[in-house]
Amino acid sequence: MDRQQEFALRTVEERDVRFIRLWFTDVLGTLKSVAIAPAELEAAFEEGLGFDGSAIEGLTRVSEDDMIVKPDPSTFQILPWRGGPQGTARMFCDVLTPEGEPSLGDPRHVLKRTLAKAKEKGFTFYIHPEIEFYLFEMQDDWSKSPKPVDEGGYFDHVPRSPGMDFRRATVNMLEQMGISVEYSHHEGGPGQNEIDLRYADALTMADNIMTFRTVVKEISLERGIHASFMPKPFADHPGSGMHTHLSLFEGDSNAFYEAGQEFNMSLTARQFAAGILYHAAEITAVCDQFVNSYKRLWGGNEAPSYICWGHNNRSALLRVPQYKPGKGNSARMEFRALDPVTNPYLAYSLLLAAGLDGVDKQMTLGEPTSDDVWELTDEERQAMGIEPLPDSLDTALKIMEKSDFVADVLGEHVFRYFLRNKRKEWEDYRGQITPYELQHYLPKL
Repeated sequence: MDRQQEFALRTVEERDVRFIRLWFTDVLGTLKSVAIAPAELEAAFEEGLGFDGSAIEGLTRVSEDDMIVKPDPSTFQILPWRGGPQGTARMFCDVLTPEGEPSLGDPRHVLKRTLAKAKEKGFTFYIHPEIEFYLFEMQDDWSKSPKPVDEGGYFDHVPRSPGMDFRRATVNMLEQMGISVEYSHHEGGPGQNEIDLRYADALTMADNIMTFRTVVKEISLERGIHASFMPKPFADHPGSGMHTHLSLFEGDSNAFYEAGQEFNMSLTARQFAAGILYHAAEITAVCDQFVNSYKRLWGGNEAPSYICWGHNNRSALLRVPQYKPGKGNSARMEFRALDPVTNPYLAYSLLLAAGLDGVDKQMTLGEPTSDDVWELTDEERQAMGIEPLPDSLDTALKIMEKSDFVADVLGEHVFRYFLRNKRKEWEDYRGQITPYELQHYLPKL
């Protein structure tokens, strides 16, 4: 038994933990949980816990329904909102077959597999996300327009706003769980907030994002308000994204930094960025997996709609932030298309693989754009070689299903299931008669 397992067992006994929740996700990024008693924890470390994998979205086929979850002791944490005399802890799990092989449908394994390929090349992949969400008053009928908890705007200090106390409580709870927070503030929309997690390796950060979503939901329920990560809840206010800063390290050195080069970008950084831009359209369906996601991408308010990069250009898909003298190890690039309900394991796998493909194939990065891409005409964008991102889930899926690259990164099992599930979502959406149609057509036609 290793030290991390011993630590978890000892903590469970010393802290009188009565329940241990084993967490994992389905292909769409929905958190799954099963609780075990402390007496079962040692066996779970050694043998895992069996369950019906066919009941989980995309995990396995009915003919291969027996699966095992095996907890990762490095992710052991006490859940602060489940304190008191009967405490609860959680661990993320790897999903395995009865033979002990990784499940082809486990998103966490997809990311671990991609990270292993990066490690073979000498790279470690780090992530720093900026996660946005809205806070609404509770209501019984969510088909009606939701009411935000405040009318604040970007960086507003809103005295006695539920949002200020909410952010403070969320940051405190995350810190108790060992998840470091860099910033928190009111965002541009009424009731909209942003909390930025301090950078970590990609696997740790994907786990942290899943925990973050759960913490936000738990605190909102305690306070009688509703937190939503929906990408675009209002037509006339900003959508919620998850702008993500990416960096590669070789040992202790930032592989994206080279002094004296334009924007201090190394050749590796330029090739990595070129790879992401080259594959951007193919990976959009995973980075933005819901019908509503495309209303954020094409709804203005600095949302990226076109495949281009720029230095400190917030209208670009990929942004290279201003270099701070003496901080070469903070060199990074910001991918702005992710929404906050993406499956982080799959999205980060694709971003890393796309960047590495650019490095492997020595792709050339085009010229940066300093223009507001939204303000350019179609002719101007075409002359500059700037292509659009997919404008709907339907378009994104049609591009993805032709991509050998995405199929290879995700694995055929996840690739096929994701496409099948999302195609069904699009068909369901396309068949709806919307209030817009009733309002504009029924009185006239």
